Amino acid sequence: MTQVKTAVFPVAGLGTRFLPATKAMPKVLLPIVDRPLIQYAVDEAAAAGIENLVFVTGRGNSALEDYFDVSFELEATLRAKGQSDIAASLEGLRRGPGQIAYVRQIDPLGLGHAVWCARNTIGDAPFAVLLADELILSDVPDLTTMLEVHAEHGGNVVLVDEVARSRTGSYGIITPGETHNGVIEVTDIVEKPNPEHAPSNLAVIGRYILDPSIMAMLETTETGAGGEIELTDALLASIGTVPFHAVRTTGDRFDCGSKTGFVDATIHAALGRSDMRSHVQGTIDRLANHSTDS
Repeated sequence: MTQVKTAVFPVAGLGTRFLPATKAMPKVLLPIVDRPLIQYAVDEAAAAGIENLVFVTGRGNSALEDYFDVSFELEATLRAKGQSDIAASLEGLRRGPGQIAYVRQIDPLGLGHAVWCARNTIGDAPFAVLLADELILSDVPDLTTMLEVHAEHGGNVVLVDEVARSRTGSYGIITPGETHNGVIEVTDIVEKPNPEHAPSNLAVIGRYILDPSIMAMLETTETGAGGEIELTDALLASIGTVPFHAVRTTGDRFDCGSKTGFVDATIHAALGRSDMRSHVQGTIDRLANHSTDS
């Protein structure tokens, strides 16, 4: 089985729900405390053994390229001020020569189209896809488990989580088949079904291991009702041609595509840090007491 060494990060979204903050910077650079969303996703991929990163960008994403580039003047200034430890932390953002590629998604035609835009960089090898606005915090990255499942079964592997029936219209929803040792066979998948028509409440949550044959599926996938090429439709077309499995997330998941999810993630991350926990918890307690008194 070919090892998965490349991850694709679709980052061309406009981030309209976070305007005006995203007017001049990509949504994936919004910080959860002091690390941008994209850094969490990149660190997750690196912890799982991914070596090569492909960012599918859009207009106005030059700040993302700058973020992963060398900052000679900034690092030199920090060292001159005796802040070598901070300068060293910036060095950790960089990857080796040739390990980062940027591909432009000229037209915003959906997730499936964004993945397809990376086809020439991916070649004929399996690859991962991570959506940075789905922040998952865990001791062992779910992507590591997914890669283990792929090593055993091949084909396509997705990460799923249970959602309320009322929210199935916001996700790709799988039809689960047999489950063995936590690995769920996927027999069907549908994009954003109405609750009354949803085959389950197991939603795909922004982590994929994909067989390279998915690119041919995306090549012929027609646009959906929203005028976008859905990755879900290509996954559906692949059923029966390659194995298709799902695993449940074991981490704390936050939908940072929404403002409330972003705030929840920030609070959770802050409470997980020894240098901030006491202060943040004190603020929460004061606000809760104030609300009760009112």
